[in-house]
Amino acid sequence: MSARFWDPDGTKFGIPTYPWHLAPDGLATRRQLRIRGLRPGGQDIAAQLLRPRRRREPLTAYLYRIDLALPVRPMTPARWAALDKANAARRRCPECRRDAGYVIPPTLGTCVTCAFPEEQRAA
Repeated sequence: MSARFWDPDGTKFGIPTYPWHLAPDGLATRRQLRIRGLRPGGQDIAAQLLRPRRRREPLTAYLYRIDLALPVRPMTPARWAALDKANAARRRCPECRRDAGYVIPPTLGTCVTCAFPEEQRAA
């Protein structure tokens, strides 16, 4: 346990701070809320967890109160349609305008066939 991150009153860090894995009951991270089918729902950060790292600033995880969390909004047909449209746009090559069948890597910016045409001809 790292005692330098123990600040349950928030005097040192501004908000209550606990060492990694020592969060009090009733608080959860966004991921933990999501597993329970909840979301923060606009509430402010209740506390934070800090984990030390060598030669870098510590990792931070923000905690939210479980009793103030709201249920996750359900996916509507319109949201599903918007998600499908966004994913289709990520698969479409801007150069040849074809559906690549996979998400185009942002590092290439085009499908593999357009990015490396000479290698495609050799094969």
